[in-house]
Amino acid sequence: MAPDTATLRPAKTPDVHQAEPIPAAARAEIDRLLATGDLFRYTAPEGAPVAQLEAEFADFLGSRYALAVASCSAALFLALKALDLPRGARVLIPAFTFAAVPSAVVHADCVPVLVEVGETLRIDLDDFHAKLETADAVLISHMRGHTSDMDAIMAACDARGIPVIEDAAHSLGTLWSGRKIGTLGKIGCFSFQSYKMVNAGEGGMFVTDDPELAARAVIMSGAYEYNWKKHPGLQNSFHHWQNKLPLYNMRMQNLSAAVIRPQIPEIPARVAAGQRGHDRVAARLAQHPWFEVPPALPQEERAPDSLQFLLRGFDSDEDARAFLDAAARRGVAVQIFGLSPDNARAFWNWQFLGDLPDLPVTRAMLMRACDLRLPTRLSEADLDHIAEGLIAAAAEVQRG
Repeated sequence: MAPDTATLRPAKTPDVHQAEPIPAAARAEIDRLLATGDLFRYTAPEGAPVAQLEAEFADFLGSRYALAVASCSAALFLALKALDLPRGARVLIPAFTFAAVPSAVVHADCVPVLVEVGETLRIDLDDFHAKLETADAVLISHMRGHTSDMDAIMAACDARGIPVIEDAAHSLGTLWSGRKIGTLGKIGCFSFQSYKMVNAGEGGMFVTDDPELAARAVIMSGAYEYNWKKHPGLQNSFHHWQNKLPLYNMRMQNLSAAVIRPQIPEIPARVAAGQRGHDRVAARLAQHPWFEVPPALPQEERAPDSLQFLLRGFDSDEDARAFLDAAARRGVAVQIFGLSPDNARAFWNWQFLGDLPDLPVTRAMLMRACDLRLPTRLSEADLDHIAEGLIAAAAEVQRG
């Protein structure tokens, strides 16, 4: 007999896919901008909302330069182009990431080289070191906020003079040995898409301490003619690159900046709330043998807004899917990366790459790795509902 869904569903099921609300200060600034019509970042001679956001974000991270763009994907693409890599350059990326990452590599006329990712949800360092010998650049995705061993990665890349780009889309606020993720490599890239720590619908940020990389990225982002004069500093570099670089027009517009700016001061509180929520659910799951939550590395202080765990004791795909169904009946929206049809985080769905490598370690992990969104706004009662639903769903399947 099928379970009674009325008795399985929690009294209050939180909507984990609802985005963070837009602050009142942003709404007021949007009304002001709409009244003026000054939506293009370069309309004003100085002090445009996008320029203010860049200064505030750079200050928050402790970076010298920040460039606001249309998306994190745009930032990744500009990062690769700013490095002036040759056509066909080999760029190492984790095999567990979002499809936008290999896409950015392809758009930049480079070749993605996929590195195995194990059950820790971090890159396999043995595979990384083996493939680094023929690499021209490394693009590390801190996927779902899980930080790979950046000490080992940076040491190996620095020894060979290989530049590192950090895809920190899921890691705004994460610390590594006290340093903000996104500032360890040559370039860091961030996302303001709705399901990230800061919600602007879309939007991204490129950060670096290197003036030449910053200047090249600014021009290629769409600072045509002399609009680059509205970016502080770098004037000599801008003059050098004037008319020598293609324009890709990946700019952010003022409305997006208006939405983002009031949320920057809220990041520390959101990080703390995300840590509390993640750890509360993880602690509940850890009491049962069916779940394994990958622990943080000693150097890593996460800024999570989601939870990933591996199913244990679910040997068949049928049992794993039964767990998903049982959780759904209890109102818990959880997915398994490798069992979700056409999931853009499963490397075998990146058919635009052509012949895909055999990556058995990553494939096995993705077939049992669960993904659960935990927005920072959730209450303790919401979090407990979710944990109880997962535990009950696993128990139901295991009982047979």
